[in-house]
Amino acid sequence: MADLRQFEALRAVHAEGSVTAAARRLGWGQPTVDYHLKNLERLVGSPVLVRSPRGSRLTPVGMLLLERAQEILTLSERAIGDAREFSQLGRVRLRFGTFATAAASILPFVAARVGDLGIEIDTTFEEVPALVDGINRGAFDAALVYTVPGYELPFRPNVETMEVYRDPLMLALPVGHPLASRTSIDLAAVLSLRDERWVFATSADDAMDRIVADAFAAYGHVLDVAIRTDDFQVLLGMTAARMVVGIIPSLATTAAHPGIVLRPIQDPSFVRSILVATAAEDGSRRPSSAVRHLVAAVRDGFAARAGGAAAER
Repeated sequence: MADLRQFEALRAVHAEGSVTAAARRLGWGQPTVDYHLKNLERLVGSPVLVRSPRGSRLTPVGMLLLERAQEILTLSERAIGDAREFSQLGRVRLRFGTFATAAASILPFVAARVGDLGIEIDTTFEEVPALVDGINRGAFDAALVYTVPGYELPFRPNVETMEVYRDPLMLALPVGHPLASRTSIDLAAVLSLRDERWVFATSADDAMDRIVADAFAAYGHVLDVAIRTDDFQVLLGMTAARMVVGIIPSLATTAAHPGIVLRPIQDPSFVRSILVATAAEDGSRRPSSAVRHLVAAVRDGFAARAGGAAAER
């Protein structure tokens, strides 16, 4: 079986150009480097170095091994680093920003999961523009945000995002509406609502509203936005009163609402991509161990919720 020290020796020789320089780099004796490289060659059954008075270079077999060795050594170093960091965590407090509908769905699950690992979360509820600003300013360690296909959020270059859930968008219609009898809605049906009054979010730049407005604008239509609100219960209430129609994410439809019909939109653009955003530490482009545990808990929370919803159906 290969020894990690064999891969370390191979990597060092490639970087330094000679066995002697590789030994200095590693802090080993030259015979030790030679020993590990010769053992690697015996294991492979082929030379991994071409040696000359001017130095050493890797053979094609050595280069193939180096490519795999880099991956193995990186994973090994990361595993040790994660274990060391986790053992030193103690009680860690993370500043976590999220939008309300996601928090209502998964926050208890996430808090319990990371709490078992010694991680406490201080949660702030904001709309997406404020969450993006908070991450960019370093006010949050992590934030749960959303966007839709084709619409990028204005994060700074050091911010990393990871998709944790895809949330289908639903068309909210009053009972008795001509489209309410359909089991699903395609884009042509949505576009037939050009003369309806609509309800949009408070922010003029909300991604879910932009995808609706842009779909109509592509056909030369400008929607009549009757009201702006970030309260989905207001949206549903006004829809039930036959005052408006609107788009609502499936996460916000946890309870039945009298007078409302919700229909899935059969178009890949009408989906909300939910992301965890975090600023990478020390230019490493990699979040801390505590943040990675938080991301895993968020992803598991959404998976558990989706499984529970499927079971109910």
